[in-house]
Amino acid sequence: MIGRRAALGGLALVGTGSAGLVRIRGAQAATRHATGAYSEFLTGVRSQALGMGLSETIVGEALAQTHQPNAKVLQLDRHQPEFTMTWAQYRAKVLTQAKIDAGRTAYTGQHGTLTSVEASTGVDRSPVMGIWGLESYYGRITGGFNIVDALATLAYDGRRASFFRSELLKALQILNEGRIAPAAMSGSYAGAMGQPQFMPSAYLKYARAFDGSSRADIWKSVPDVLMSIGNYLGKSGWRTGEPWGQAITVPETLPQSEVGRDRTRTLSAWMEAGVRRQDGTAFTRPAIEGAIVRPDGAGGEAFMVYHNFNVIRRYNPSDYYALGVGLMGDLTT
Repeated sequence: MIGRRAALGGLALVGTGSAGLVRIRGAQAATRHATGAYSEFLTGVRSQALGMGLSETIVGEALAQTHQPNAKVLQLDRHQPEFTMTWAQYRAKVLTQAKIDAGRTAYTGQHGTLTSVEASTGVDRSPVMGIWGLESYYGRITGGFNIVDALATLAYDGRRASFFRSELLKALQILNEGRIAPAAMSGSYAGAMGQPQFMPSAYLKYARAFDGSSRADIWKSVPDVLMSIGNYLGKSGWRTGEPWGQAITVPETLPQSEVGRDRTRTLSAWMEAGVRRQDGTAFTRPAIEGAIVRPDGAGGEAFMVYHNFNVIRRYNPSDYYALGVGLMGDLTT
């Protein structure tokens, strides 16, 4: 998104005369002011955390991870690019052959773990693999920001200060429970943690250790990562053994107004409208209800989506994302 104000860092170095010195001194004064205000902000967070019964030692160690607003975090938050990507472009970007190949290798290595996750959570392995792949490239890309530093920065000077303050306090709660050391709690600039990219609130609600312990390591333990993703989907209503969706053919005459994940009909009714499976054959379970998602409109790819598609959207409320997860899972398992 477009930032609330322009970045001024480069201007402080313009000029070598007195005007340039004024800018430098002004910037230094602003930095001292911001640091002082940030210190007061952290004092307030500390007080609130201690009021929640959290350990003074842990809170102190955690807040020592941040000393002033992280400029990189603010830059990324304020200058998120605004652009429109078609589904075809998104698919080409996300479902690369390299990622598919990496997913197949990861699936082979985690076959036994995924079998246990299925048995324990009631969630099929395909969406678990799909989410793992899209969120962190099977653990390769998890973000290099300290979570306390990132969340404190956004809670102090972000677009959604109250939300991030709440997430910061939940991060401190996680640390208080000894689930990870403050310096090791890493993730994205927006506070999403580890390989499944859980926000602290999601971690507290859904993270689950593979061995049943109370300390789910979603940063380094792949079994814990997969169990946590499965638990998230299971608690979000996943129906075991049911598909998320499938590619279909749609008559060009079908109005786009009849398309959308909320416009459900029985497959029998869709077939009467000329809809078929991708290979042109009839659906085998005509009484099942589904909806058509055709992201790029007439002429683009079309999918029949079912209940589990909307469960995937609980993880990330985007049709593109849910399609990507479903397809990646199908291609790697």
